[in-house]
Amino acid sequence: MKTRDLHDWNVNYSDAVRLQEKMRKKILLRDGRRLQDIRSVAGADISYARGSDLFYAAVVVLSFPEMDVLSHAWHCSHVRFPYIPGLLSFREGPPLLAAFAKLAVPPDVVFFDGQGTAHPRGLGLASHLGLFLGLPSIGCAKTRLVGTHAPVGEKTGDASPLAIEGRVVGAALRTKERVKPVFVSPGHRISLETAVALSLACGRGYRIPEPVRQAHLLVNRIRIEKTYAPS
Repeated sequence: MKTRDLHDWNVNYSDAVRLQEKMRKKILLRDGRRLQDIRSVAGADISYARGSDLFYAAVVVLSFPEMDVLSHAWHCSHVRFPYIPGLLSFREGPPLLAAFAKLAVPPDVVFFDGQGTAHPRGLGLASHLGLFLGLPSIGCAKTRLVGTHAPVGEKTGDASPLAIEGRVVGAALRTKERVKPVFVSPGHRISLETAVALSLACGRGYRIPEPVRQAHLLVNRIRIEKTYAPS
């Protein structure tokens, strides 16, 4: 699939922040595709050994609503951008986009293991790469980066708005009964309501929606196989 070339990734901290401030104005928080028209969903994830700059990226495409694996792609490359909270996309973006470029057919929606609009500057990994891909995208993170929320009910599907100074940017969502919630936020070309509904519809009894879970399993398996393969 084709990806857009919106800016150079070889930037410093100040340039990265300026790019986020500029690009967040391009984010669309309305549905680019109706839920009933979605036929495929993808999950994307990164894996690397502690202290290593060699990043593995994987994308897994599943049918919706069946959640059968249709295709996958992966890529590995060295990453130079340092770990800086709030600038994750400048670290993980290039290898992930390279993996997406290897897909034969683009998915209808993409889940990222990261934030969408629930970000200090409103441009988390899911929002940033959603712009590059031109696809509806969702951030589904295991930890909260910004905002506050009221207690979340214990039943599957219970949710509480995640807000920054009264502005709702996402939701704390219980995807499995009596298991810690995940933090869902729209990335690009999708509403929060649809992002939450799709996260629940992609659940298969685990805390993490199935597209992200499958990408996580694949990318870790590839990294381990490549790391310990006989030379």
